[in-house]
Amino acid sequence: MSLDLLWQQYRAGGTAAVRTAAPAEALDHLYLAILAFSENDFDGALVFAQRAAAIRPSCRVFAQAVIYLNRVVAQGKAGVYVDGEAFAAFIRGGGNVGLYAATSAALSAIYRETSALHLLDIGVGDGMALLPALTGPLARLDLIEPSAPMLERTTGALHTRGIPFQAANCTLQEFMARPAGQWDVMQATFSLQSVPLTDRPAVFGWMRAHSQRVLIAEFDAPDFSNVYHPDRVRYVVERYERGLAEYEGDGGIVAQGFLMPVMFGYFDPTASRTNWEGPISGWGDSLRAAGFDQVQTRKLFNYFWADAYLIDAR
Repeated sequence: MSLDLLWQQYRAGGTAAVRTAAPAEALDHLYLAILAFSENDFDGALVFAQRAAAIRPSCRVFAQAVIYLNRVVAQGKAGVYVDGEAFAAFIRGGGNVGLYAATSAALSAIYRETSALHLLDIGVGDGMALLPALTGPLARLDLIEPSAPMLERTTGALHTRGIPFQAANCTLQEFMARPAGQWDVMQATFSLQSVPLTDRPAVFGWMRAHSQRVLIAEFDAPDFSNVYHPDRVRYVVERYERGLAEYEGDGGIVAQGFLMPVMFGYFDPTASRTNWEGPISGWGDSLRAAGFDQVQTRKLFNYFWADAYLIDAR
């Protein structure tokens, strides 16, 4: 039984229609595990994941899914979540090292094009993209970041380096409600994906009104019509197999503390959505609709989840 046939049966009759299916392929069993997980049938999900791993023991995703689902069965879904230590290890390891190095280098080159630069960083986080890019003087540096601990790490590093700045601990939408000035460049590195699609016309319109140039680093993520579509499941498994390979030597810290909770979270209907990724072409279309006449894109890095691009809009 193929994954596509399982999908058709699921669409026609829900999980009850596929519960007694007897697929032969490993990925089909993981698909059934995902469907069981989506209905909080964690015991069933574990059984299906174990079958997938038994058929293809070399697959990292299947093996880590079994470990993760064992933990969910033992502790409950609420007891198995993204771990802060694991996220820190994730963001500072694997392909993220090259991703942020490429992003910082691209930003630094653009900063040098303008003397007395006025810069606004939207969603600066802990400065992984910004701080290495600051190789020359700025006339003005403003920061927006809703996470107080992350913003504190960035501002601490700026204080240490003697770089003056103004920081706002708030969301972009909250910042937009305040009186605003003008900036030569606004940048957002992997942060605008958290802005809902319905908010983006207003966000991009505000950016157009208050800046000469906007730099957005984002992933060229495919847009799937349904959470459980076979193409989406295939994509997630293929990409997470690559991601897990980048952290094989850490004893499962990143796999179990970050990647698996995130992966299964994609298929959890009770989880609040916090991410609206999409194709790079869609970002460009939205920027043009907001009044940016020149929109250029260039590839930054071949990342495990999706290729990363820098969008340059003026």
